[in-house]
Amino acid sequence: MNGSSLKFQRLLLPLGSLALSVSLMATLVPRHHNAQHPALDDNTKMNKDQAGPTADQRKMNPSDRAITQKIREAIHHDKSLSAYGRNIRIFIQDGKVTLRGPVRSEEEKVNLEAKAVSVAGQDKVTNQLEVALSK
Repeated sequence: MNGSSLKFQRLLLPLGSLALSVSLMATLVPRHHNAQHPALDDNTKMNKDQAGPTADQRKMNPSDRAITQKIREAIHHDKSLSAYGRNIRIFIQDGKVTLRGPVRSEEEKVNLEAKAVSVAGQDKVTNQLEVALSK
C-alpha cells in the first residue's frame, strides 16, 4: 500500500461517516407536512387573530414559570398528541392558565385541559383551544 492510497482511505472514512449520519437524520426527523392539506400545517393566522395577552405582555414570576414548565413537560411526554396539540400556547398570569391555539380533535382539547388542570387546579384553567377543521 502506498502513501497516497492510505491518505485516500483516511479521507473516505470521515466522509462515509458524515454521509451515513446525514441519511439517518433524514429518516429520523419527523415530517409534519400534510401533503393533502398544506394549509393545515400553518396556524400562523389563527395565532395572530386571537385577543388577550401575548407572550411579551405576561408577567414572568417564578411560580408562573414553574407552572408553565410542568404543563409543557406533561404535553411533551404525551406521544398521542398531534403537532398542533404539542404547539398550543400557554399563557399564565398570577397562577391563572389560558390555553390557546388549534388542536386536531375534541378529545385532544379535553386531554390538554386535563393536563393543565392537574398542574394548576380546576378553577385556574381557561380552555380557549379550538378544534382545527380538516378541509
